[in-house]
Amino acid sequence: MSNHRVASRYAKSIMELSLEKGKLEEVHADFDKLSAMAKSNYDLVLLLKNPIINSEKKLNVLNALFPASSTQEMTRTFFEIISRKNREAILVDVAKEFEAQYNLHKSIQVAELTTTTPITAEQRAVFVEAVKEISGLTEVQIVEKINPDLIGGFVLRVNDRQLDESLSSKLRILKSQFSQNHYEKKY
Repeated sequence: MSNHRVASRYAKSIMELSLEKGKLEEVHADFDKLSAMAKSNYDLVLLLKNPIINSEKKLNVLNALFPASSTQEMTRTFFEIISRKNREAILVDVAKEFEAQYNLHKSIQVAELTTTTPITAEQRAVFVEAVKEISGLTEVQIVEKINPDLIGGFVLRVNDRQLDESLSSKLRILKSQFSQNHYEKKY
């Protein structure tokens, strides 16, 4: 079974349990913290995926990063279960899947917007309305990214749809069209 499917099943089980116990927001905050740590510290990801380091040491690291005073008990128990099954390598994937399932449960649409410069509040409102129209959901989170290579314009990704209105893509299309000579006689 692929890591994605396993991570999805673990995320679904912790999601259902946290809903049942009324601790969804707390568990979500813990998994957000894990995702943020994994993004900012790749050594943590390498540690969790390292087969040489035993599960007990990995669990000790997780317990140090998620102390009982600031972490939901359900999350800590989940880490212990994952550790007992030697599945720490998929923990970051479980966090990503948990976020996706949380957004689905809360009807939140996450969209990725790439521009050349930061956008204004008015522009953000226009993009939020566009994403609402595309997705049909009422709550929208825009993840903004800056990429000067776009030259100008924007790239908006919503799920598997992409709206590319960047100058770099338009120039690429023009270059492709000019490279084809429609007036040359072909034999």
